[in-house]
Amino acid sequence: MQTDMTAGKPMKMVLGFTIPVFLGNVFQQLYSMADAVIVGKFVGTGGLAAVGATGTINFLIIGFVLGITAGFAVLTSQKFGAGRMNEMRKTVGNAAILSAVITIVLTAVSMLGMHWLLVFMNTPEDIFDGAYGYIMIICGGIFTQVLYNLVASILRALGNSRTPLYFLILAAGLNIVLDLVFIIVFHFGAPGAAWATVISQGVSGVLCLIYIRKCVPELRMEREDWRFDPGIAGKQIRVGIPMGLQYSITAIGTMMVQSSLNMLGSGAVAAFTAGSKIDNVFTQAFVALGTTMSTYNAQNIGARQLERVRKGFRSADVIGCIYAVAVGFILFFAGKYFAYLFISDNAETVIPMVDIYLQCEGMFMIPLYVVNCYRNGFQGMGYGLLPMLSGVAELIGRGVMAVVAAHEKSYRMACMASPFAWIVATALLFVLYFYVMKDMKKKLCL
Repeated sequence: MQTDMTAGKPMKMVLGFTIPVFLGNVFQQLYSMADAVIVGKFVGTGGLAAVGATGTINFLIIGFVLGITAGFAVLTSQKFGAGRMNEMRKTVGNAAILSAVITIVLTAVSMLGMHWLLVFMNTPEDIFDGAYGYIMIICGGIFTQVLYNLVASILRALGNSRTPLYFLILAAGLNIVLDLVFIIVFHFGAPGAAWATVISQGVSGVLCLIYIRKCVPELRMEREDWRFDPGIAGKQIRVGIPMGLQYSITAIGTMMVQSSLNMLGSGAVAAFTAGSKIDNVFTQAFVALGTTMSTYNAQNIGARQLERVRKGFRSADVIGCIYAVAVGFILFFAGKYFAYLFISDNAETVIPMVDIYLQCEGMFMIPLYVVNCYRNGFQGMGYGLLPMLSGVAELIGRGVMAVVAAHEKSYRMACMASPFAWIVATALLFVLYFYVMKDMKKKLCL
């Protein structure tokens, strides 16, 4: 069911769209969490560290896919909000062509450079082979990530956040079953978890594609809709590439932190991995709010309703800040207990390190909300490069803390890298908000 977000109460629209996206993001996180839980329990801390050592590389690749597919769908959402259905379908066809090209390039580059990258990141020798085997399978399956995220982004651009959730729930269950089969029955180790992830993601993408073909009349494509249009493609690239690079810039900063962690040994890597898995599940609400504001703003800018955009941001602020305080409290005081899902050995060493990580993160949930909501919200308004500046600010913040952590060989400093990056990016985004609103008012001649 498609939703017109240019009418109705903004609070109701934002909350109603966010909840399914949040649940979908949680189930998507269950892919990697199931990998970590099953690998940690049945392969051991070394296997968990092998998966964790590739976490930032995985985020670099998948984050770029998430950003660029979401960026391609911004124009689709704007055309839908303006009621221009013929033009909307052409944006979908062009997004598919661009995504296919990017899939080929990204797969080739990542697979060819992976061994060098793991060496560059100081991956410990005792987990190198497992890490390499795991991430190479993920790279080979990039096309499944592109397929799901593109079709899901298109559905969300039309205001439908529920259908991608349903198929993702099914795929998450399949992922857990395949994890158990590949790791426990066939003894594939960490690479078995990668195979489960790729297959499950592919299934969810195919199901979304079938749904679009059968149940979304607005997206019944004609032959002319598949013709490459340089004008449309140029607009999509101007938004999509910066959104993809924004994730990549964030990932590069995280890779710097990962490199400093690798110098502390596999125990620190395992603890950081477990902590990040816990943290990522709880903070998916912020990612969901960002996705919501991108779609909400895109539709309303297409309909030339800037005041609804302001009200949408205010509604998101209320939801995001209340949730940030609640989840920060949970992570700070009780987050470590979730780590027992992952840890099968060396618990007396690893669990306290997980607690340090979650306490550092839990104190700074409001800046994390701001980063996700406002950056994506600006992108939905058609700004590609400006929000990327906050990604550069994050990179600088993480980079500074990573260097300090490596120099001091400090695990706590490594844990503070992300919070410090969020604070720096938040300060910049507040300044950008006033500029973007003033600039958009001029563009719309309001």
